Amino acid sequence: MAKQKPAQGGGMNQMMRQMQRMQADMAAVQEALEAETVEASVGGGMVTATATGSGQIQRISISPDVVDPEDVEMLEDLVVAAVTEALRAAQELQTQKMGAVTGGLDLGALGGMLG
Repeated sequence: MAKQKPAQGGGMNQMMRQMQRMQADMAAVQEALEAETVEASVGGGMVTATATGSGQIQRISISPDVVDPEDVEMLEDLVVAAVTEALRAAQELQTQKMGAVTGGLDLGALGGMLG
């Protein structure tokens, strides 16, 4: 008795269901990232930037001790450094959370099929 081959579309349908689940999981993670925050301080805590896990800056805190009208450039540099570090921390959090969903899959290789 000859073995029957499984239907050709079965594997493709299963893959599409897995992709849809992954897409739904990724959307849930993106929503959760909006609720999480990361914080970065520079200059010994003189400037602190707070961002959402999705990378939106929420707050900048500046210690009155660092406000020197004669040295505005230092304050500007500290703000840039704090924001840069907060965004780096947000990116790291995104990579960690999305990696849990995708299992390290290179989403760019999928040509935008999930986005």
